[in-house]
Amino acid sequence: MNHDQSRALYDRALSVMPGGVNSAVRAAIEPYPFFVRKGDGGHVIDADGNRYVDWVMGLGPLLLGHDLPEQVRAEIQRTASEGPMYGTPTEVEVDLAEFVVRHVPSVEKIRFVNSGTEATVSAVRLARGYTGRNKIVLMQGGYHGAQESTLVEGDAENPKPSSAGIPQSFAEHTLPVPFNDEDAVREVFEEHGDDIAAVLTEPILANYGIVHPVEGYLETLRELTDEHDSLLVFDEVITGFRVGGLGCAQSHFGVTPDVTTFGKIVGGGFPVGAIGGRAEIVEQFAPSGDVFQAGTFSGHPVTMAAGLETLQFAAANDVYEHVNRLGDRLRSGLTEILADQAPNYTVVGTDSMFKVIFTREGPSAGLLENQCEAGCVQDPDCPRYDYCPKNAADVKRAETDRWRRLFWGQMKDQGVFLSQNQFESQFVSYAHTEEDVDETLEAYKEAL
Repeated sequence: MNHDQSRALYDRALSVMPGGVNSAVRAAIEPYPFFVRKGDGGHVIDADGNRYVDWVMGLGPLLLGHDLPEQVRAEIQRTASEGPMYGTPTEVEVDLAEFVVRHVPSVEKIRFVNSGTEATVSAVRLARGYTGRNKIVLMQGGYHGAQESTLVEGDAENPKPSSAGIPQSFAEHTLPVPFNDEDAVREVFEEHGDDIAAVLTEPILANYGIVHPVEGYLETLRELTDEHDSLLVFDEVITGFRVGGLGCAQSHFGVTPDVTTFGKIVGGGFPVGAIGGRAEIVEQFAPSGDVFQAGTFSGHPVTMAAGLETLQFAAANDVYEHVNRLGDRLRSGLTEILADQAPNYTVVGTDSMFKVIFTREGPSAGLLENQCEAGCVQDPDCPRYDYCPKNAADVKRAETDRWRRLFWGQMKDQGVFLSQNQFESQFVSYAHTEEDVDETLEAYKEAL
C-alpha cells in the first residue's frame, strides 16, 4: 500500500499539534497513522485511496456504520439546517431523554453533556455531592476519561496519579482494586466504607482488552454499595446501547446501578455524554440541586437528533440481531483459528464487540474443544478459565508489543483496520457484511 499522503499529512500535523494528533491513542500506529478521507459502509478509505474493513467504528459510536440510513441522515441534516445551536432547550433533547428513560432500567432522569469524560467527571461529582463522602472505588486499568479522579494507578493502599499534572492529593481519594476480585473490594469497604461515595466501574472492562465479569461480581458490588449507603455507578460509555441492546449491559447482566454514564452511541456519532440514574440522585444537579454542572454545548440539537434517530432506527429494525450475529460469527471463527495456530491466545468480547488478546499461556490443545465457543465469558467449566484475563493486569501481561508492532501492521496491509492497541475494543456495525467477516478471518489466519 502507498501511504505518501498520510505521511505528508502527519509531517504537517507534527508542526502544529502535539504528537501530530488530537487524541493520544491515534498516535499508537507506527511509524505514523493513516489519515482517513471518508467512510463507506463498514469501510474507511484513507488519504492515499487505500480501502480497509473498519472494525474500529470511531472507537464505538458508529452502531449503524459510516453510511447512515436515509431517515437518520435526513433528520440530522434537517436539524442542522435550522441552525447550529441556540443556548436554550429544544424539543429533541426531551425526546431523546424520554427514549433513554423508557429503555434503560436504572434511568429515571438524565443530564446530557458533551463527552464520555465529561459524563464521568460529572458522575463522580454527583456521587460525592449526593453522599457527602469523598472516596471513589474504581477498577485498576479501567478507563473513565481524562479526569483527575480516575487517572490513578496503584492500589487502594498506595494510589498515585497516572498522569503528570495531577496532584497526589487528588489520588488519595481514589481506591483502585482489581476487577473481578471480590476479596479486594470487600477489604476496601471494610477499611473505608464510611467515606466511599461510589464504586465506578464498567460492567464489562471494555477499554482494557474486554474482560467479562466473573459470575456474581457485579452482584457483589451492588450488595456492598447498598450495605454502605454508597452509589454503584456503571460507566456504559462503551457498552451502552451496544451490549444488551437498548437496555444496555445492565439489563444484560440483570444488575441495576444507581447512576449510569453514557457516550458514543447515544449521540449517533456526534460528540456526546450523559449521566442518568435515580431521580432523587440526578436531581442533585443544578439548578434543582447543589451539584454544579453546566455546558454551552450540552444537549446540542444536532447531536440529540443523531442519537434519537440512531436509537429509534435500531429499535425498529434488525440492527442488534445483525451486529450480534456477525459478532458471534467473528468470535467463533477466531476461536477456531486460534485453536489451530495460536492456542495460547484468547478470544474475548460479547454481542458486537470482539478482540484477540495475545495471552502467553493456555491449556493443552486437546482441551480446547470444550472452551467458550464465541468469546470468553468467564465460564468456570471452560478449560481456558484459569488462563483467560480476569483483570487489567492480566491483559497487560499479554504480548502487547507483538500485537502493536507486528500484528496490527500485518492486518492493515491486508486491508483490515483494527483498534490501535491491544487494549481497545473492536466493534461490529449494521453496515458490516458476511463478506467483511470472511475477509477479516482470512486476514487473521495470514497475520497469525
